[in-house]
Amino acid sequence: MSTHGYESGRLDLPFVGVATFGKRPLVQDWNAIDADVAVLGAPFDAGTQWRAGARFGPRAVREASTLFSFGHAGAYDHEDDRTYLGSGVRIVDIGDADIVHTDTTQSHANIETGVRRILAANALPVVIGGDHSVNIPCIRAFEGHEPFHILQIDAHLDFVDERHGVRAGHGNPMRRAAEQPQVSSLTQVGIRNVSSTAREGYEDARAMGSDILSVRQARTLGPSGVAARIPKDVPVYVTLDIDAFCPSIAPGTGTPSHGGFLYYEVLELLQNVARSHPIVGFDLVEVAPDYDRTGSTAILAAQIALNFLGFIFDAHPRQRSGNG
Repeated sequence: MSTHGYESGRLDLPFVGVATFGKRPLVQDWNAIDADVAVLGAPFDAGTQWRAGARFGPRAVREASTLFSFGHAGAYDHEDDRTYLGSGVRIVDIGDADIVHTDTTQSHANIETGVRRILAANALPVVIGGDHSVNIPCIRAFEGHEPFHILQIDAHLDFVDERHGVRAGHGNPMRRAAEQPQVSSLTQVGIRNVSSTAREGYEDARAMGSDILSVRQARTLGPSGVAARIPKDVPVYVTLDIDAFCPSIAPGTGTPSHGGFLYYEVLELLQNVARSHPIVGFDLVEVAPDYDRTGSTAILAAQIALNFLGFIFDAHPRQRSGNG
């Protein structure tokens, strides 16, 4: 049997081995996190109001992320003439929070524990959902930390207070976030068409410190113009719902909404925000891979997450969460 390729070590090609995020090391002991970035899966979708399936998002995004794991010393961008995520940035995958089916309270508590452990290790938390309700425990995990601004990139406002007795579903996270003392204000970008939030929700959001922009308004301002609307000298937490993108490029989501962003629009917004503000956390939610047999939605999610991490550490070398 041929052993070609083993004399100088395993090739570890993308389709071989365990599919951790970017094929980075797996750390199963949450008390032993020693990294700049820790990726946590939150495979919970019991907060979904229509099409479920985002519970498979973390697995799909991790598998897709192996596409970008060819072992080069970082990722060279010839347009920027920069190499991102070189060997100096330590990224680990700490696996998934334990999800208890039908039990939102316990599942969210387990997600919150994971984020708290990441913050205690002074690492940047990156959470892959799951539906958008997983943002609720992510933000709660920052209890007692310095105030920060939330940038939400999403088709929907997600500012419902309560509907049918539900306060922790995927239509509620930005309302719950705005109630937290560690959240100073919000910028909500990409909001369009028929929203899950009634007019009163928009009025409440603005009264509670939200700046709301549609896709068309964001395009008029441009990425730098949107970033400039975020208050200066304040850390930023980014929550990205994959349905912010046009379903022509991201059909794999539970609540697609036409008229969304294209790849470079979101990429350049994230790059501008990373340059102008310290980033304290990031979650990427609502990838439901079974609605996209091509796998392109998961690849888009993995690519945007890795690129955003590259921008963060290029702008703020060796950045940690800043909240430890």
